[in-house]
Amino acid sequence: MGDESTTQPPSPWSLEGRRCLVTGATSGIGRATAVGLAEAGARVAIVCRNPLRGEETVAEIKERTGSEAVELFLADLSSQAAVRQAAREILTRCPRIDVLVNNAGVVELRRRETVDGIESTWAVNHLGSFLLTNLLLERIREGASARIVNVASDAHKFVSRLDPERPEGDGRYRWWQAYGRSKLANLLFTRELARRLEGSGVTANAAHPGAVSTRLGQQNAWWAVPLTKALGIFFKSPEQGAATSLYLARAPELSGVTGRYFANCKEHRLNALACDDALAARLWETSARQVGLESPSPSVG
Repeated sequence: MGDESTTQPPSPWSLEGRRCLVTGATSGIGRATAVGLAEAGARVAIVCRNPLRGEETVAEIKERTGSEAVELFLADLSSQAAVRQAAREILTRCPRIDVLVNNAGVVELRRRETVDGIESTWAVNHLGSFLLTNLLLERIREGASARIVNVASDAHKFVSRLDPERPEGDGRYRWWQAYGRSKLANLLFTRELARRLEGSGVTANAAHPGAVSTRLGQQNAWWAVPLTKALGIFFKSPEQGAATSLYLARAPELSGVTGRYFANCKEHRLNALACDDALAARLWETSARQVGLESPSPSVG
């Protein structure tokens, strides 16, 4: 019998040598995603706000994967100025972007405002990704069959309505509602982005990682760390949580698949609110105003 590997056609989509950018990659799902991409042969760039943890993460990825093609960019996604600065540096240093994984996120038990005067959960989980993606979009379009992966959540089902003119809520802060709105926004952003990119070869899909043992929310109170550690035995590992993001980034069969929502590496059903394309379009316009994008990216095709 001959060597079967020589008879198999080459994969139409391989991460070997491709440039991949991951936000929120210094812990949890983001870190596991960055490691998985590097193991698949990609050139990986991570975006984080803490330089020390960023350097530690770069060193770990290199050690675990044997890859030297790992870069670090610094940005606090709660600050629009920081996002814009990071985008300028990324565009200078990255001649192409084949995969963008918008993974960064926060859970805030109490209402906090960013330097831009925006509620923190909304600013980080939605607007930071929205702004960064738009600032990098022309470079992403230059790559053949590039992919955008937005890490969302079934927490969007906590929300029964979303007013695009008041996306941060009605003034009474409930952390689960704030988080749910931000995750609903991730899905609506994905759908509208996919529509605007139709015909470009670039796809945009969203991933639900499931309940994962991570550092998310541990900054809120002294008891958050022991609580999340205790509950961790019931949750997925970061590697298991990253599986769907990695699937969306590298699966050959997903070439051309766009505007969808996946969990456990399978397409997942959305509720009616998350499928509201008119709402998605209105939210895009509101988000563009919030981040000061004068001309939102036009449709392609």
